[in-house]
Amino acid sequence: MTWTFTSDLAAYLAAAGPAVAADPVANTVLLTVTDGLERRGTAAYGSDEPFFGWWTDADGAVAGGLLCTPPFPLLLSTVPEEAVRALGAALTTEPLLAGLHGINARRPDAQALAEAWGRSTRVAEEIRLYRLDGLVAPDPVPAGHARLAAEADLPLLMAWIESFNAEAGVPGSASEAVLRDRISYGGILLWEHGGVPVSLASFNRPIGSAARVGPVYTPPEARRRGYAAGVTHAVSEAAYAAGAAEVLLFTDLANPTSNGVYLRLGYTPVEDRAEITLA
Repeated sequence: MTWTFTSDLAAYLAAAGPAVAADPVANTVLLTVTDGLERRGTAAYGSDEPFFGWWTDADGAVAGGLLCTPPFPLLLSTVPEEAVRALGAALTTEPLLAGLHGINARRPDAQALAEAWGRSTRVAEEIRLYRLDGLVAPDPVPAGHARLAAEADLPLLMAWIESFNAEAGVPGSASEAVLRDRISYGGILLWEHGGVPVSLASFNRPIGSAARVGPVYTPPEARRRGYAAGVTHAVSEAAYAAGAAEVLLFTDLANPTSNGVYLRLGYTPVEDRAEITLA
């Protein structure tokens, strides 16, 4: 039983790809990140080189993986308990992990890794993964309607994604290339009221059976009017129409408002994850 670490994306996909893809719900972020790396190159998420890893069990089968695209935290897939223990030991011995600043994993795994790291850490964020279990229209339906975002909306989209990233503490800047790609497959919707955009929701390309909604953003001056519920309902329908059998999203557990909105729309909890960072 062992972890194998590499900076070779092709080697990771060959070794760990099938195991990670076998659970497209729990491993949704790993799948979309590797899709981005394949489409846009290894600098898709930052200038530092990404790295990858996979766990091989006692029978020689790969049973999970991880990846890191600095400055984002390491992402750990669903893995057995012994793999978490072995990764905890590798945090202090594996050269590719030496510059690591954060880990995103299922909450029990994140807690175990924080204890094993041997350094002062803090919980930066706790998030919940939801899957859509039967879409419910918002009640009341907000004023306005949804429409597809277009190339002409790019300046607004860039500004709103920058604002979302700043509020959510997401590293990096908004990417025009990513936004253009999402526009190309109908992956960004705007909610308009009185001919003015008031909210945004997006979804990634369906990978396997799953698509993930996010980000969802309403500027502060337009909040508490139901626009986010309206545009999330519309973008969830759009994700199904794009071929997804599973529609997913993440929420910050510190935000009861958004969690309540998604529950009322028919999303149900799957699992909780935590991001731990060096203090």
